[in-house]
Formats: sequence, structure tokens, C-alpha cells
Amino acid sequence: MTAKLTMNSPVIILRVAIAVPLPRLFDYLAPDAIGINDLRPGIRLKVPFGSQTKIAYLVEVDSKSDQPLEKLKAIVAILDPVPLLSGQDLQLLQWASRYYHHPLGEVISAAFPAALRKVSDTPETKVRSYRLTEVGEATPIEALKRSPQQQALLALFQSDGRNHLTETELNQWHKNWRSVIKSLLAKALLEYYDLPLAESPKKTSEPVAAIQCSARTEVHLNPAQQDAVIGVQSCLGSFAAFLLEGVTGSGKTEVYMQIIRTVLERGQQVLVLVPEINLTPQLQARFQQRFPGVIALTHSNLTNKQRHAAWVTMQKGDHAILLGTRSALFTPMQNLGLILLDEEHDTSFKQQEGFRFSARDVAVMRAKIQRVPVVLGSATPSLESLFNVSQKRYQHLILNERAGNAAEPKLHLLDIRNKKLQSGLSEILLTEINKTLERQEQALLFLNRRGFAPTLICHGCGWVARCQSCDANLVIHHNEQRLRCHHCGKEQRLPPVCPSCITGELTSLGLGTERVEQTLLQLFPQKRLIRLDRDTTQRKGRLEHYLDQINQGEADIILGTQMLAKGHHFPLVTLVAILDVDSGLFGIDYRSSERLAQLIVQVSGRAGRENKPGKVILQTRCPEHPMLHTVINQGYRHFAEIALAERKGAGLPPYSYHALLRVQAHQPHIVQDFLRRVIALVKPESSTGSQILGPVAAPMEKRAGMHRYQLLVQTSKRHNMQQILDNLLTKINSLKDAKKVRWSLDVDPVDLF
Repeated sequence: MTAKLTMNSPVIILRVAIAVPLPRLFDYLAPDAIGINDLRPGIRLKVPFGSQTKIAYLVEVDSKSDQPLEKLKAIVAILDPVPLLSGQDLQLLQWASRYYHHPLGEVISAAFPAALRKVSDTPETKVRSYRLTEVGEATPIEALKRSPQQQALLALFQSDGRNHLTETELNQWHKNWRSVIKSLLAKALLEYYDLPLAESPKKTSEPVAAIQCSARTEVHLNPAQQDAVIGVQSCLGSFAAFLLEGVTGSGKTEVYMQIIRTVLERGQQVLVLVPEINLTPQLQARFQQRFPGVIALTHSNLTNKQRHAAWVTMQKGDHAILLGTRSALFTPMQNLGLILLDEEHDTSFKQQEGFRFSARDVAVMRAKIQRVPVVLGSATPSLESLFNVSQKRYQHLILNERAGNAAEPKLHLLDIRNKKLQSGLSEILLTEINKTLERQEQALLFLNRRGFAPTLICHGCGWVARCQSCDANLVIHHNEQRLRCHHCGKEQRLPPVCPSCITGELTSLGLGTERVEQTLLQLFPQKRLIRLDRDTTQRKGRLEHYLDQINQGEADIILGTQMLAKGHHFPLVTLVAILDVDSGLFGIDYRSSERLAQLIVQVSGRAGRENKPGKVILQTRCPEHPMLHTVINQGYRHFAEIALAERKGAGLPPYSYHALLRVQAHQPHIVQDFLRRVIALVKPESSTGSQILGPVAAPMEKRAGMHRYQLLVQTSKRHNMQQILDNLLTKINSLKDAKKVRWSLDVDPVDLF
């Protein structure tokens, strides 16, 4: 609809961002009935957009527009009485949009939970909660001594201080909370309470939840831990970036918790980011024990309703700690005091689809904007972070010793050339596993490949099961009798005979966790084995169940993929084996050696974390490889120094800057022609120290039926990179064949795949 204008009425232009793939803002008019005090940046609006109605995010209020006023439409409705995003939140999102060259509307949309991105008529979104009645407030908990769970829940409500608990918080308290709360409702001790999102945020300087954090827990810190805690505490209230480098088992989590306690005592909130979902259960349990009732949780395994509830409680200041994966980064907080990012080297912190941001790098910028410290923790820091330490951008905190009486495990290279193997298991390794199990200890085996085997081949004619949509083999999943592509997801039944020659014998080549599991069950039939990979942990709650079993000593052998590599504390594991260390030695990416070194150190760190000594066996056919000897004999830090020197000599990041333009289409020649036009567009703008490399086919040229090529922009200065990309993106959609291709831009890519 078009707004009615009068000569005397002041014009209010609302400049909004909308989640569409267009790098621009849109102007709308405010209806006469709406006052300017109701129009503050950070609120959501409902606006007409073409033939649809969409959610828009108010960015600016102005009195002028570049568009003719008679062509502007008026907004449909204001959805929020108060801004949901602060000025600092918007500043961060605008910076991220500019740096990663992604449309601002889609960037802002990523900061909201799904329920607040919908156009449905539910502007006053509510969170189901429960609160004490007057009877509940007056009832002593001793009155419920015959019902321990009811007594515990009543005590939780009476000690909370905020007068309500959400369903998300109750889920954290106990998985069977509903039956307990039903009894308290029947006794009129509690009542339902819908917590409205639109309530005005509290004007207190401290979240009430923070005041209720548990009393000081005295834990003895060694001198290095104490120095780390004091170093960060001294910078609270101002921006500072710290790299906390601690060997595996050195007590980084305890350092985190000591710093968090100080932040909560200051009445502020804490954002804790982890790279993967599988790291949250154990960390959540430790945080819940130390800081009961003040933690919100958000990651992709939770329902939209649960994530929405966490978002609301942090935005309102009702919770003090947010623990989540990279999607939690943009959650608005009323009084942020600290950002912690654990396993900062992990590539899972980089979003690989859509808005391709690095949660690590954006976290540092958020800390800078909001003037709070940020701590990046890792046993194997990324080369970028170590480079930032050398440039004095980060302060370096080092924990060189394991906490308590634990000693670092001994690493051994096991030469398996010409050795008999059973599904990748050497006789020496099997002997070591048997010795470990006889001592009532646990063995952990790492293989970063799920499924039964990566290749199905015909022994008679050489036919190989390939994916018709990708340049990849189909992976055998023996238990399901399926062949599955791990790139596009297509699958089919496992054929009983060779479809090419009919008579040949079908044979599996290579190893996957499913195949190793089958062999281990045959070799150790009386032992309990747990396999942890994406296939076994798909069902909700399975990962937590398996981790509980491992920690309770209800597993003898643990077999798994990347999700075992870092962060977990398995006190009974004394033997760790990497079954195929060679697969990381010959990668095509220049980061391959860095990732393998990190993997070796991280997986090895699962061994010997308590009083019992740990042993690590690396099976290899390249026992003389210098990289392996550097990591094993001289440690990760020495490897990193060598790797940084190599990067500097080759002019690779972090001594230069990369942006990768990926383009795909159904026909390869369309992509190639399009990229040649892109090169012609970019090269006149290229400055000294800049290179345009390509176009070349992606390492997997065909994926999901699309042919994929890429162009790499490399510059010696970040400013030059931004200039080149600004010029490119203003013109790229006007190129011939632009509508026949799909393209994406990845600034600071973590891989070239």
C-alpha cells in the first residue's frame, strides 16, 4: 500500500533491511498515526514487499529518500514496542555484512531465532514458564520431605529470585520435570506464566540470575592457571583479546570458570562458544554444577522453541551464561561482560553455507565493539591466532602442564608396512588393546571415516560404485545394506551382484568405523564397545547417553570419528590409537599439515587425563615423515613455528588474505565463460600485491549434479581485498550468464574445496 501524504505532515523515512539476496536497504514510509518515538533502530516491522509481506529490521530513520516519495509504500505494522537489537548489536551486524560482503538483511535475520523471522501474526511471542504462587512462596521445603523431587524443585523456585523458570531451564534441571511440576501445580504451589518477549528489559545493571550463582567453589590452581585468571580479570570492563594455549588436560575449563565467576559477581553476562554440538553436554554439565540455574543453551539439535526461549532469556538479562555453537554468536545480551571461545582452531567455527562468517573472528570484533575481553582457548592454536600474538594483537596465556597429577601421554609411531592387518588393526595394536582391557581401563580408537568402507568394487571387471551426481564413490553402509553419497546424500540399495558384468564378485575397499566395529566385536566378544559417529548419534539424546556410559565405565572400547578428537574428558581412557594417520599427510590444501598436527595432539590428549599414564599409538606407513617427528618429538608449538615460516615464504595466509569465488552451473562451459568475464572485470582494479588465480575446477568438480569452478583472490593487504570485492560485487550480476550460474563469495576461506 502507498502512504497518503499531506503538505504539512513531516515525512518519516524508515530505512530497513529485509532478508533477501540483495545488497541494499529499502525505504518505507511511516503511517501518520505512528510517532517517531515508536521508531527506533533494532525493532522488527511488517512491510509489503512485491506481492508478499515480509519481516523487516529497522536500521535508520531519516527525513529524505533517494526514491520518489509517491513510489514508497508504508509499513504494515510495528512488531516490537522496544528494540530487540541494541545499537552495538546493529553495529556488529553491519560490520559483518560489509566484511563478508553478504546482504545486511540476511545477516540481521541470522541473529534472530526462527520464530522471530516469521511473518505470522504473533508479534508478542511468549515463552511458557512457571512461577510460585503465594502458597508456594510461604510453604517450607520441609513440608515435601516425602517427595524428594518435588522438594528439590520447590527449593529451586524459591532460591531463583526471578519469580519464574522457563521450560528450557526445567529441561536442564531434570529430563522428567513434567511429572514433578504437575504435582506442584495440583498442590497450588506453582502456576503457569507466559513470559512475553515484548516486556521492557530490566533497568538493573545485573541479570538477576547472575546474583543467584552458586557460592565460591575453591579449586586449587597451579601458578600458570592463576596467572591466566588474573590476566583476564584485570581487563574486565575493557576490550582485550587473549589466546589461552594450554596442553590437553591443563585445566583450561577451570580457568574459564574462575573468570566467569568474577564476571557474574560483577552482575554481567558471559557468552561461551564451542565448535560442535558434541562438546556441549559435558561442558554444560560442568557449568550447571558450578553455576546452577543461570545457563541457557542453544545449538542446532534443540527445537526452535528451545532456542527461542534461550534467545529471549539472554536478551532480557534473565540468564547469565549462554553456551552454544557458532549460531549463538549474535544473540543480543543486556549486559555482556566476557566472551569465551573454546577450541578456537576448529574449522566448525566457520559457516560454510549462506552467510559465510567466522565465529572466532566476529567474536573478537563483538568484544571490541562492546568493550569486553575475549578469550580464545586451544591446545593447538590456529596459525592465524599465533600470528596475531606475534603482532601484539592478542595477549598470550600459556598452560604448559597438565592439571593435578596427570602426565602427558607418550606418543609412539607404529610402522605397519608389510604388516598383517585386520580391518586396519595391527597385531601390535591389538595386543596393546588387550593389555589395556585387562587392567580394567578404556581404549579409544580414532578413524575419521564413517560407514563400512569408502569403495565398492567388482573383483571381476573393475566396476566401481560411483555417485551419478558427484565425482565421488558411494560409501558402503553394511548394517543398513545401503550405498550412500556423503556429499549429496543420495543413496541406493547395496547391489547383490555387479550391475556391469553380473558375474564378478563385489568387494569392499578401505576402512570405515562400521567395518572396524564389526572386527572388534569379533575379536573382543565379551567387551562393551561404543561407536561414536554421525550415524550412531543421529537420534536425540544418543550422544549424551553414550558419553554418560563412557564416563561411568560402562564401555571398554570407544571407536569414533572427529567428534572424539577434542574437548572430552574420559578419565578411564589410557590407550589412544589413530588407525590411519597417513590420510592427512598428503592433502591438497595448504592447511593439511596444520590440521593433521592439531588432530594428532587433540586425539592424543584424550589419554591419561587422570592419575594413570597414557599411551598413544599412531599407525603409519610413513614413519620417517618429518612432520610426524616434529609433532611427536618437539611438540605442536615447534611445528607451528616451522609452518608459519613456510607460510611466510610462500606468501600464504596469515601473511596474505584470500577470498574464494565459487561458481556452479549444470554445464561446465557456462561456468568457465562466466569466470573469464569476472577476471576481465576484476583485473583492471587489481593493485600491487594482488593476484587473481584461476579459474580452476574445484577439487570435486561435480557435486549434486552441478559443475563447480572457482577463482581465488589473494592480496597482501586486507584493504586491497575489500576494494576488489566491492568493485566486483557491484557489477557481477550484470554480467552475461549471471542468471544461469550460482555463485558465492567466501572471505577468509578455511578450505578450497
